[in-house]
Amino acid sequence: MLQSMLRMAGRLRHRPRGQSYLSLVLVVYDMPEQAENTIRSLLPGYQREVSGSEYELIVVENASSNTLSPHFLQHLPDNVHYHLRRNPEPSPAQAINFGASRARGGLVCIMIDGARMATPGVVCNLLAAHRSFPSAVVSIPGYHLGRELQQTAVGSGYDRDAERALLASIAWPAEGYRLFDIACFSGSCSSGFFLPNSESNCISLPLDQWQALGGFDPHFDLPGGGLINLDFYKRACELHGVQHVIVPGEGTFHQFHGGVTTGGVSREMREDYIERSRSQYRALRGNDFSSPRTSPVFFGALPAQAQKFVHYSAARALRSRGEAPLPDSTA
Repeated sequence: MLQSMLRMAGRLRHRPRGQSYLSLVLVVYDMPEQAENTIRSLLPGYQREVSGSEYELIVVENASSNTLSPHFLQHLPDNVHYHLRRNPEPSPAQAINFGASRARGGLVCIMIDGARMATPGVVCNLLAAHRSFPSAVVSIPGYHLGRELQQTAVGSGYDRDAERALLASIAWPAEGYRLFDIACFSGSCSSGFFLPNSESNCISLPLDQWQALGGFDPHFDLPGGGLINLDFYKRACELHGVQHVIVPGEGTFHQFHGGVTTGGVSREMREDYIERSRSQYRALRGNDFSSPRTSPVFFGALPAQAQKFVHYSAARALRSRGEAPLPDSTA
């Protein structure tokens, strides 16, 4: 059955769609429970105000001893195309570029981490933002499930069982926007909406811009890719002539799965990996990484659950300029 799915996906890629058709590329490795949640959060039905005829989801799984189940894959809708890559490289670069090469749309959205669930308006807002700003790079902010960063929370006993209980407490997936109620900004987005971020785990751009950038750089060959996603985000946001668009009312939410930078290894191993990643970036780019500085447009509706993150972001931006917030006129 899986082989027939692979052959079907191969045939479908030869049928291109229009410039307004969105191709989401999701990379998965050794995280079936989390990947199933992420895929469910990207399907028609959960995603609102959009139909399966307007986008496709290309799932690229790098083979491990813990892959997605055939039963789950067999019941996915027609706009989902699954590819299993055997004998994959340690870095996700080739998997991402492989998935993007199968895209039928004029818009390509990269989700490098299969453990990041989405809110219900991600797809419709990506499409609407590209309609409003045809040359835009559109990014969705990132969060961690839990009250603190998972690499910190794991020291207090945070694990998959705790996370399952959190998701049950908000009746997910019936209440998709309540993900904001049980989350904090991820480390790469901890400065908030109004100061530079270092990456997005859901970044969308026109196909011609993807091609101009040459996709993800396979020279980032550390396990997990090191700073590969940060590098792509920076290059995309700084590409000449693009408008950076941020969708603050939507988000992607990282699930705990034992990742090297999010609590799956000792602090010493995590710090060593981060230093090796920074060193590789310096070797490849000739300088230390710095977040891209853009003048973003903020796009889309703002659900009530996300408003506390706007408040946090505004306070961070004001403090960075040495300014005080406005006094409460009702006090």
